[in-house]
Amino acid sequence: MSMLEEHVDIGAPVDKTWDCLHRVDSIPQYVAGVREAHLEGKRTHLDLEAGGRTRELDLEITDRTTEKVMSWQTTGGPDLAGSVSLLPIDREHTRVQARFEYDPGTIKDDFGGPKGFAQAAAIERGLRSDLQQFKTLVEHER
Repeated sequence: MSMLEEHVDIGAPVDKTWDCLHRVDSIPQYVAGVREAHLEGKRTHLDLEAGGRTRELDLEITDRTTEKVMSWQTTGGPDLAGSVSLLPIDREHTRVQARFEYDPGTIKDDFGGPKGFAQAAAIERGLRSDLQQFKTLVEHER
C-alpha cells in the first residue's frame, strides 16, 4: 500500500470544520469526480467518475469524536482507506490533515490513468485540490 498525506489550514473553528466534514451530501462540492453522495445505513455511498469511468463505491466511516479524527475504508471494490484529522491551531483556525492509502495497481486497474510516479503525482494533486475545495466550502459558510 502507498500512503499520501496532505494538509490545509482553514480559517474556521474546529467544531464548524468538523460539522462540515460530516455532511455527506456536500462531498461532491469538494471531492473531484464525486457526482453524488448519500448515507445508506452506516455506509456512505458514492457515485463517481474517474479515469473516464463511472463507478459506485461504498465507504465505512468510523469516528473518534473526542480526537476529531474520521477514518474510512471501502467496503467491496477497490481497497482504499484514509483518514481526516482536525487539529485546532487557535480558536478561529483549524489544520485539516488528510491521509490516503491505496494500492497503485488497484488504482490503475479500477480507475485507469497513469502508473508509477505520474500516478502518485496525479493523486497528490487531486488530494491537494480536494482539500482546497473543502477549505473554500468551510470558509464560505462562515
